[in-house]
Amino acid sequence: MLFWLIWKFRGERLKVLLYTESQKMIGKSGLGKAIVHQMQALKENHICYTLDVKELDSCDLVDINFFGPKSYLLAKKARKKGIKVIYHAHSTKEDFKNSFLFSNQLAPLFKWWICKCYKQADHIISPTEYSKKIQEGYGLGPITAISNGIDMSFFKKDEKLGQKFRKTYGYTKNDKVVVGIGLYLKRKGILDFVEMAKILKEYQFIWFGYLDLKLVPKEIRKAVNTKLPNLKFAGYVEQDMIHAALSGANLYFFPTLEETEGIPLLEAFASKIDVVVRDIPIFNWVKNKKDAYKGKSIDDFEKLITGILENKLPSLKDNAYELAKNCDIKKVGEKMVEVYQSVLEHE
Repeated sequence: MLFWLIWKFRGERLKVLLYTESQKMIGKSGLGKAIVHQMQALKENHICYTLDVKELDSCDLVDINFFGPKSYLLAKKARKKGIKVIYHAHSTKEDFKNSFLFSNQLAPLFKWWICKCYKQADHIISPTEYSKKIQEGYGLGPITAISNGIDMSFFKKDEKLGQKFRKTYGYTKNDKVVVGIGLYLKRKGILDFVEMAKILKEYQFIWFGYLDLKLVPKEIRKAVNTKLPNLKFAGYVEQDMIHAALSGANLYFFPTLEETEGIPLLEAFASKIDVVVRDIPIFNWVKNKKDAYKGKSIDDFEKLITGILENKLPSLKDNAYELAKNCDIKKVGEKMVEVYQSVLEHE
């Protein structure tokens, strides 16, 4: 690591401009979490970084996280100055679909634009091998797959926090609680989450996350406005309450239809809570019936949720915890630095 504290080409400390456009807009999303994780990862690996675009000229490289017009122009400006550009490619056409109003119709245009942005990079970092493969299919590269990471020191089982969660939301110690996390998007599986609450009335369901309902289709607005005694939509909460919920609930249910990674899944694994997740390609690294239980349909989900909550299926949370350890933020930072080194050595 000392090698990186002394920037070998310039005799100075390596400095990175970690740039994120529209931080306020995306701060409550998974992308917002990913950026916070990047900052922590660089700190833990003793890499100097700035968020101030005015310091561009004093930086050795730029690491960009968003695909807005300011990001595109910054990448072009950096390249003209001979400053290397890294792009964290968090998005694909596939995970843009089934999100906002008209997202499916706009998906081809979205793909064209993100490719235009990502092609400004000297190197692309994609969150998973799955998203890397999709982006390579777009003709992008070179790409390295590096997880957005998980703070293992923060997300760990905490019984007192779990009790706080139950008290805050009016659950007794005997209630069997299923938690979901995500924006109000069809892609996140919110329709299936509500459907399970309708079917499994003996269990409590609570969803954390928020999105202005004016931005989503009618079926999502209807789902979020569903009135059931065993269903709560808690809205956006800070990470402390997500930690508390994952410590105090009995099951994390993640029926997402598409992800580039899915940070809440890592948070659940780190928190040692049993998980039911949709069986989709992005989660091929999670072994069914070994690390988590996977389902493809409402019938599957009903059987798995009931089986876990009634102790008819063995707990897999200890195995899943080992997976989370592989994505610890410090390890993520080490891999980011390796990419930085590779790019800078090609000057």
